[in-house]
Amino acid sequence: MVMRYLATLDDIRSGKVTDVYFERTRRILEAEGIHRRVAAEFVVKSFPNGYRWGVFAGLECALELLTSLPVDVWAMEEGTVFFPGEPTLIIEGDYLGFGVYETALLGFLSQASGIATKAARCRKAAGTRIVASFGARRMHPALAPFIDRNAYIGGCDGVAVVLSAELLGLQPTGTIPHALVLLMGDVVTATTAFDRVIERDVPRVALVDTFGDEKFEALRAAEALGQALYGVRLDTPSSRRGDFLSLLREVRWELDLRGFRHVKIFVSGGMDECQILQLNEVADAYGVGTSISNAPVLDFAMDIVEVEGKPLAKRGKLSGRKQVWRCPACGARRLRPWLEEQEVCSCGAGMEGLLTPLLRRGELIRRQPSVQEIRRRTLAELERVELEAHR
Repeated sequence: MVMRYLATLDDIRSGKVTDVYFERTRRILEAEGIHRRVAAEFVVKSFPNGYRWGVFAGLECALELLTSLPVDVWAMEEGTVFFPGEPTLIIEGDYLGFGVYETALLGFLSQASGIATKAARCRKAAGTRIVASFGARRMHPALAPFIDRNAYIGGCDGVAVVLSAELLGLQPTGTIPHALVLLMGDVVTATTAFDRVIERDVPRVALVDTFGDEKFEALRAAEALGQALYGVRLDTPSSRRGDFLSLLREVRWELDLRGFRHVKIFVSGGMDECQILQLNEVADAYGVGTSISNAPVLDFAMDIVEVEGKPLAKRGKLSGRKQVWRCPACGARRLRPWLEEQEVCSCGAGMEGLLTPLLRRGELIRRQPSVQEIRRRTLAELERVELEAHR
C-alpha cells in the first residue's frame, strides 16, 4: 500500500506541511534578525451554503501541535457554536515560533469544524431520532477516525468503523451489507443467520431492499424474527426510490397493521439534513455518509491583529485582539476589544467570555474535556442556537 503521500506528525511538526511562502518568510525574518511578538486570530468570515453558524472543532489537533511551542493560546471550547467574524482561537507569541504552522492549523480547524457542523445540522434535523456516521468509505481510510470523531462530537450517535468506535469508546454501529444477502441468497436467510451468530447486544436490523419489494421483505424479516427484530433498513437506490416518503409510509403501515409496531425504520443512502427533514414523518434512524465525510470545510483564516502589543491588521480585518461575549440568560452575543472586565448584557445578566486561556508558554494550563464531554457541549449548544442566531 502506498502511504508515502500521507504526512506524518513528524512531517507536520518539522514544518514541512506548509505553504512555501511561510517557509520563505521564516528564512527572511531569521536572516534579517527580525523578531516580532504578534497576536493572531482564527476566524471564519462567512459560512458555506447559507449556513448561519458553525461548530468549532479540531482544537485537540491544534493543541497537540502548539503544545511545547513558545506561545500563549486562548480558544473557545471545542463543540461551541460560533458565528461569522468571531475569533475561535488566538495565538500570541514570536511569529517565528508558530507562523510556519499556519497551513496545518487551518487544515485541522477547517475540516474538523466542517464535519462537526454538518453532523450538527443533521442532528438538529433528526431531532431525537438516531443518526449514525456511515461516510468513512468516501474518504482516505487513514482519515476515518478523524472524520468519525468530529461527526460524533457534532451529534452523531454512533460510527460504523471499528477503529473509530474503539478510539471513541463506543460499540460500532451497523446492520448487514447487501453482500451478505447476495451471498446467502435471501433476506430472511441472511437475517436469521445474523441473529444466530452475532452477539445479543447488537440490534437486529434487516436490510430489505436487495431483491424484492421493501414492504414484503420487511414483513418477511419481521415474521421470521418477531420481537427480536429491532428494525429494517432501506438503502433503496435512487433509480428505484420514486417517492421515497410514500415508500416508507407503506412499509410502516404494513408493519403496524400486522402487529410489528416495535420494528423501527432505518434509512440510509444520500442522506443530508434536507432529506432527513422530509423523511422524519416515518423514519426512526438515519445512516448519513457522504454528506458528513465530504462536508464543506469552514474557511478559517489566520489573521495577525496585533504586532508588539499594538493593534494592526490587513485591510478588511479588524485590528486588535477580540473577545466573544455571550449571555447565558438570553443568548445575546457581542464582539468586543479584548478587555478583562466582564461585559453585562442589556438583560442585566453577566456575560461569559467564550475565549479562555489554554496554553501559557506552550504549557497546557487546564485539563481538556473528553470526546463525550465535547459532544454533550455541542448538543447543549444546539438547543439554543436558533435563539442566538436570531439575537
